[in-house]
Amino acid sequence: MQTDRFRGINYSKEELTAELTASFLCAVAGIQQPTIQNAAAYIQGWLKALQNDKTLVFKAASQAQKAADYILNSTQA
Repeated sequence: MQTDRFRGINYSKEELTAELTASFLCAVAGIQQPTIQNAAAYIQGWLKALQNDKTLVFKAASQAQKAADYILNSTQA
């Protein structure tokens, strides 16, 4: 099994997806500044690490929305 080093491509994609998920959940919960500002800066950093993949943000956002929907549906049941 191949592992991904810290700040490798797979790790960066997972971190971007996780941070987007957290941001979506913060929006639903009404959590705002400074949490959102910190999240935006963190997301910006991961996007820089993945600048060669122009579709990455859309893929990560799609996965993040699915994760947020799963979490929200799990907590509402």
